[in-house]
Amino acid sequence: MRTQLLVVDVSRRLHVRLMESVKAVQDYTLLSAAGLRALVTAPRYPSELLAQMDSLGVGSLSIVVLTGMFTGMVLALQSSATLDVFGARPYVGRLVCVSMVRELGPVLTALMVTGRVGSGMAAELGSMVVTQQIDALRVMGTDPVRRLVAPRLGAALLMIPILTIISNALGIFGAGLISVFSLKLSWVYYWRTVANALGSNDIVMGLSKPVAFGFILASVGCYMGLSTKGGTQGVGVSTTRSVVVGSVLILVADFFITKVLLLAFPVS
Repeated sequence: MRTQLLVVDVSRRLHVRLMESVKAVQDYTLLSAAGLRALVTAPRYPSELLAQMDSLGVGSLSIVVLTGMFTGMVLALQSSATLDVFGARPYVGRLVCVSMVRELGPVLTALMVTGRVGSGMAAELGSMVVTQQIDALRVMGTDPVRRLVAPRLGAALLMIPILTIISNALGIFGAGLISVFSLKLSWVYYWRTVANALGSNDIVMGLSKPVAFGFILASVGCYMGLSTKGGTQGVGVSTTRSVVVGSVLILVADFFITKVLLLAFPVS
């Protein structure tokens, strides 16, 4: 009898968790759709959009610069050690360029911005929820999705690709410094291999991912913030969940996006 009760209790808990997960996915999907719809319909809040672009883009510039530069430098050192076995050290530039533009630049930029901005979005909106500022906006006739979610989505969709381009450029530049001063390659030859390696397919892949990643980090941050419960302790929980869920979704989305884009744009 005790075993049967235990099985029933476990089944009930699993059913409740499953229903909560389904409801969370549904609420997240509806919020994301409402945010995208608010981006392309009136009324809009351009001042709020500019403020979010400054916070997300300019505020994240320093960490993106450091991440991109040192990623390129480390990638050049590591790849040269492998390429030397095959006598292919001159192809360091090609390998670094393709790796940064197609994969490392978009993913690392999105993860770093998620840790900095995604958590901030969840904390800010979560604080507004627990202090009933969201309810006050509704009482005043202001749609919280248009005022709070849409500008953050728009800023992420615009600024994450720009930050990714900066990260890619600095990563390739940092790898060039290592190639010249440490690997003893020609500066001109390095940039020639980079130019020959970078094609239109790489550009499409390198700019498609940041748009999707920007949408993920902003929508997850907004959803976690607006679904905050439990006072100030709930704000901390929402902030942590925003970073964890956003990072995991970015990595999962990266796999599927890469799979689709490799079928559409195979590596030449």
